[in-house]
Amino acid sequence: MASLGTEFDVWEVTIDSLHDALFSRSVTCREVVSSFIARIEEYNPRINAVISLNPTALSDADGLDARIAAGNVTGALFCVPVLLKDNFDAVGMSTTGGCRALAHNKPLEDAPTVRALKDAGAVILGKTNLHEMALEGLTVSSFCGQTVNPYDLTRTPGGSSGGSGAAVAASFAVLATGTDTVNSLRSPASANALFSFRPTRGLISRAGVIPVSYTQDAVGAMARNPRDLAVALTVMASVGYDPRDNVTALAPPEARQRDYAATLQLDRNGLEGLRLGLLNGFFNQTASPETTPVNDIMASMLSKLAAAGAEIVNITDRFPSTLSVAKLDVQAFEFREALDSYLEAAALSHPASFGELYGGGGGGGEFLVIPAQHRFINRAASSSTTDVAYLDALHRIRNLTLELRATFATHRLDAIIYPEQQNLVVKVGSPSQSGRNGILAALTGHPVVCVPAGLSPPSDDAPLGVPVGMEILGRPWSEDLLLSIASRISELVPVRKMPPFANGTAEHRVYDSVPSITPNVANIPEVYPLGDVVSGE
Repeated sequence: MASLGTEFDVWEVTIDSLHDALFSRSVTCREVVSSFIARIEEYNPRINAVISLNPTALSDADGLDARIAAGNVTGALFCVPVLLKDNFDAVGMSTTGGCRALAHNKPLEDAPTVRALKDAGAVILGKTNLHEMALEGLTVSSFCGQTVNPYDLTRTPGGSSGGSGAAVAASFAVLATGTDTVNSLRSPASANALFSFRPTRGLISRAGVIPVSYTQDAVGAMARNPRDLAVALTVMASVGYDPRDNVTALAPPEARQRDYAATLQLDRNGLEGLRLGLLNGFFNQTASPETTPVNDIMASMLSKLAAAGAEIVNITDRFPSTLSVAKLDVQAFEFREALDSYLEAAALSHPASFGELYGGGGGGGEFLVIPAQHRFINRAASSSTTDVAYLDALHRIRNLTLELRATFATHRLDAIIYPEQQNLVVKVGSPSQSGRNGILAALTGHPVVCVPAGLSPPSDDAPLGVPVGMEILGRPWSEDLLLSIASRISELVPVRKMPPFANGTAEHRVYDSVPSITPNVANIPEVYPLGDVVSGE
């Protein structure tokens, strides 16, 4: 049951504008959270981005209102509504990975990044859909069905963190978290006109998140502007060294303790003198309705960067293409063992292992497997980290990393740029999310910030056009520089616009309790009972 409340328009709201309204006492935290819930109730049925709402979101908001009354207002994310990709553990909510078989996975402890968000004052609003178990980029799952792109309802939102991307694009939250094993944070950011980061390997703990690959996994966030993204990075990196994710021992203390938002405010020097390497092998130059808009947008972006004083350095020597880099992907070797470790720690009765989830064992649930995912799972079932092929791939990844760093040194680069996807984000029903370029950062562990680069020409299905994103890849621990470049680009090339379908205000109300969300699971390609997939190629 809900009652009408003070008007607070969450449309495109930022952390700063939310705090201005909150701390001037023109709105309460409960009213802020209620306004976001109202917007989700109004618009989520069209795009199917939010899986569930946090049952304690309103009581959490009340606690923050009490702190305001007591003069105890601390935390960079005070009363900022945040959505979590549904592979992050959060107490009080299931962590499903988008999989029906994990519907009863109720963690007893927050992921460290979730705890850091809460400690900074964030209100965890709920969970978002993802491509099931984060194994593809279409964002369809047996738990929530297909999420669609808010700019073109006939297209996917990218993925695997597509629910987070679509939700932030539609102003269902100020920020949302995501994970990235190959492309999964930057793909939905690109497809939804958002900013996102994939951090340097080791900067942010991955504990408490359903894993895919020890080598390639990363966690991060998406936002509608660079400053909000910088605040999210500051908070998530503050977790520091985490013994549950030993790769965090690599991060220097100054990278964990840096205020990335403050760095943005200090750096106002524009793009003059920056040397930006352009990876020519990361384009598809074959003209088509799907590739030509990307190439035209990138050409326009390059022209504007050069006019603003940046030097574009064409990288054609020695560096491999996306296709050759993709052959080094090691997630299939690592997935089974990583998932076993997570499920063992989760202490579920069923499924308690990869074998029970995909190969039987009486779990009683269901999961989604599209054909490409089916092949991946079967490969993962027969692969391990003791395989000679795996060890050879790790060796070649080290060589690739050295080659990338040599490219930075040889050409004296500040960053490397390329389109996140060589073609427009694919249509709903496509077999895979083709043409993405994120594998380079995923393998080498280098940081990346994705920025909106432009919109394709409008069409009947996409009245504003389909968003296209550009990746900015840097040296390890250079997130501050990458965010500064992203901020400058956002001023030089303003792209961000509200999706037309959600370009309105939901009825303002204050909720007595958090309503339930009913995902639209119609038109799922195929849902299998446990034990029906792992059967060999």
